[in-house]
Amino acid sequence: MTIQDALHELGVREDTLTPEEKAQLDRDGFLPLYHILTPEQVTQFGARLDALTAEEGDEGGKEVHQEAGTDRLSDLVNKDPMFEICFTHPRVLAGVAHVLNGNLKLSSLNSRAALPGQGLQHLHADWSGAVAPGDYYVCNSIWLLDDFIEENGATRVVPGSHRSGTTPQKEMKDPAAPHPQEVQVIAPAGTVVVFNSHTWHGGTLNASPNRRRAMHSYFCRRDQKQQLDQRKYIRPETRARLSEAAQSILDV
Repeated sequence: MTIQDALHELGVREDTLTPEEKAQLDRDGFLPLYHILTPEQVTQFGARLDALTAEEGDEGGKEVHQEAGTDRLSDLVNKDPMFEICFTHPRVLAGVAHVLNGNLKLSSLNSRAALPGQGLQHLHADWSGAVAPGDYYVCNSIWLLDDFIEENGATRVVPGSHRSGTTPQKEMKDPAAPHPQEVQVIAPAGTVVVFNSHTWHGGTLNASPNRRRAMHSYFCRRDQKQQLDQRKYIRPETRARLSEAAQSILDV
């Protein structure tokens, strides 16, 4: 099955995103998609991630990345069928396909919860260097499991920076400092923010008394190495339950 056939089978059509949504993604480098998850789903995902965090303890996230000041989990593809929506939802896939010209595969599916008093990141892009505008390699989606508000360290982005042809490390004396053009992504739980991962972004300080939880389904072009080798990690029971189209998204 080709990736185009897989996307079609999963419900991605030319009009799955509106022209205005595509233009916003092109212009700003990120696009909030509201009401992707219901309040009930948000609660269910939060409970499952809490259970996995307690179960994995200090080992949480080790398959991909661990980060001080956060609760991290990785390889969620294999850890519950409920996570399948994160790499098969048509609206999210349509946004990713728009950025990557339909040439996509899942790179990794992880979660990150910034702890109170923690979570500040340098502005960065999820790629090692600058790229020419339009020549994009990676695209992420943030699945909000808590309201993203200024107080709890909502992700900051620099709109249009994916078209700059440079990186924050080259342009900023201190990438941890505020950028004059940055904005915070303020949105309710249940929103999914699709963003071109060449857009400069980073978590801000969680000044609230609660964790700020999100899942990240991260995609790359099919000719690129995945953050987590899905063929190596996929479990037989996972492969058995996935449709051919979903397997194609994972490139397994």
